[in-house]
Amino acid sequence: MPVPLKLFLLFGLLWLFVYSPNSWAQTAHKETERTAELLATLLDAGRVVVEEHQPLINDPRKGDKGFSPGVFERLVLAEFFRQSQIDLKSSASSLPPHTRDLLMRLLHASKEVVADAQFVINQRGIGYKNFIPATFGSQAARRFSKQSLVTIKQTTLDPRNLQNAPDAYEETVLTRLAHQPASPTPIVEWVNGGRLLRAMMPIYYSEDCLMCHGNPKGILDISGYPREGAQAGDLAGAISIQIPADHR
Repeated sequence: MPVPLKLFLLFGLLWLFVYSPNSWAQTAHKETERTAELLATLLDAGRVVVEEHQPLINDPRKGDKGFSPGVFERLVLAEFFRQSQIDLKSSASSLPPHTRDLLMRLLHASKEVVADAQFVINQRGIGYKNFIPATFGSQAARRFSKQSLVTIKQTTLDPRNLQNAPDAYEETVLTRLAHQPASPTPIVEWVNGGRLLRAMMPIYYSEDCLMCHGNPKGILDISGYPREGAQAGDLAGAISIQIPADHR
């Protein structure tokens, strides 16, 4: 074999062993980061649907509201598509199989939360049902996290539910987000030497949120909690995602 050809093959093997693993690792990291963003987007889609249907859910005159798990799923898939341009109903989507599996697990957990709340949602004669975006999101996140190595959590600097209290990392990121202009862009970082992905998607107060979280500050809202005195556009909290590098 000619010497130049031997050298070419030798350098080719060296490139394969030295550089390819790094390339594979980078691809896996990018896929995991995208998975985290999509999981946060899907949970947010569920929150949006619940928020949009508060007048129906809290209507004391109606019994069966028609807000079934099936109807909820259809609406969430439409909202998720609006936010991500990804059709989870299509088997032809370009999502990696593992990412799609995690998204479908979260969707299933979200539907279970809505199914469990049917008795409350459909009660006639009661207005406020306390089935709000925060309640839905917390329950869906916990249900999903119990069934996966991936952890989803709603968190805020001033939690009403202590289960949503931030850990040290979340508190640092939330403090940073609270002091910068509002942006939907998630904070995504690898920590613990690249062994754990942390992602935080900020959530901001809408006008509808101010009925419970707005002014006058300190006055009890309809659910019995002191109002925070927030304004529309203020940071409400974040959807926090943790994915270990070896989560598959």
